Amino acid sequence: MKTACRSFPGRRVLPLLLVIAASTLLPWLGTTSAQITVDLSIKRTIFVAYEPLLATVRITNLTGNRLLLADVEGKKWFGFQIETLDGRPIPPRDSNYEIEPIQVGPGESISRTVNLTQLYPLSDFGSYRIRASVYAAELSGYFSSPPLTIEITEGRLLWQQTVGVPGPAGVENGTRTISLLSHRLSERTDLYLRIEDKPAGIVYCTHRLGDFIAYGKPEILLDATNTIHILQNNIPREFIYSKIGLSGKILDRATLSAPKDRPRLARAQDGTVAVVGGIPFDPKATPTPGLIPKLSERPVALPTPEPAPTPTPKGKAKGKTTPSPTP
Repeated sequence: MKTACRSFPGRRVLPLLLVIAASTLLPWLGTTSAQITVDLSIKRTIFVAYEPLLATVRITNLTGNRLLLADVEGKKWFGFQIETLDGRPIPPRDSNYEIEPIQVGPGESISRTVNLTQLYPLSDFGSYRIRASVYAAELSGYFSSPPLTIEITEGRLLWQQTVGVPGPAGVENGTRTISLLSHRLSERTDLYLRIEDKPAGIVYCTHRLGDFIAYGKPEILLDATNTIHILQNNIPREFIYSKIGLSGKILDRATLSAPKDRPRLARAQDGTVAVVGGIPFDPKATPTPGLIPKLSERPVALPTPEPAPTPTPKGKAKGKTTPSPTP
């Protein structure tokens, strides 16, 4: 199966600000003392398969001295241990990595956020236990965070369409399967968009588009270039519009109020798609005094348009396991 994730040719240094790779090959000995604290935080416990799984790691130096964190004699100074609840380890996509050394001053803390979906094959449905760990050569020991448990699940399919990728005439550019999914939680229902190349086994994105009212069906239209337009009703009299390219890049996001008529998507004769009706507004703007809405009616801040995400290769079929590498 082809993979569109960027490979790691040879051994190259990865900037810590961009990515912290991880390996389950380390001897996870636990903390030898409290001279370094490692904290791991993940905002949610339930994720839809292939969506970004952002983990924030905070490392605090309590040694009283400046500390150099660096790979030494094959021991990686930073890593994750991920395993299923029955103890099956999940190896990283690429264990041949290096991380730039970093110095941490006495009493200083550093924090980094990484997307574990790009680093580990976490596509099988089920629960996973995650722990971050730091090796300090000067202290000859490992320092680990308390474990966190997350669950990978799948949403309910609302709409799906396979389309071609526009390109020069006579050039085969492949296809993309577009899926609109809903995921019901105890307090809300989330809407997701997934774009994938099924024959190649590549997932280009799984975007969480925000809340939507479950009894209100989201609208979705494709324009002449197969760019995706979605209009969802997130709370009464409020809608979210999203425009997303076939590469997974978010091209536009807007929030609209609908004091009277419900807005809708409309296609023009030239194949373009636009929103008809509704009043655009900025959910982050300070409300006008005297018109502050109730807390239950305040909109959730929307993400700004962002670069196309790194495509993620599909994981192994459920039920198959990967033999643990020899340490």
